[in-house]
Amino acid sequence: MGVLYLVSLLLGITCMLLLDHRFRLFFWRDAQAAAIVTAVGVLFLLAWDVAGIGLGIFLRGEGTIATGLLLAPELPIEEPVFLLFLVLCTMVLYTGARRLLDRIPAARSEKQRERENV
Repeated sequence: MGVLYLVSLLLGITCMLLLDHRFRLFFWRDAQAAAIVTAVGVLFLLAWDVAGIGLGIFLRGEGTIATGLLLAPELPIEEPVFLLFLVLCTMVLYTGARRLLDRIPAARSEKQRERENV
C-alpha cells in the first residue's frame, strides 16, 4: 500500500505520454524542445518546493499510500515524480488546446466568406 501514490503518478505519466503520442502534441512533436521545457519546469518547481521547505511553508504529510522515502528533509521521493506529471499534463493540455483553438479562425472565416457571397 505504501507505493500506491508513486504507482498512480507513474500511471498518470504513462497516460499523458500515450495521449501525447497519439496526437503528437509535445514530445512526439519536438522531443528536444519538450525535454528542455520539461527539465526547466521540473527544476523550477523543485527549487520552489525546496525554498518553501526551507521557509517552513511546505511540510510533508504522513500518508499510508506514500513510500515514506525522502530525498531531503520534508521532500518525499514522490514530489519530483508529481512535478514531472504536472509539467507533462500542463504541456499536453496547452498544446492540445492550442491546436483546437488554431482551427477556430479558419472555420469562422469560411462562414464569413459564405455570408459575403450570399
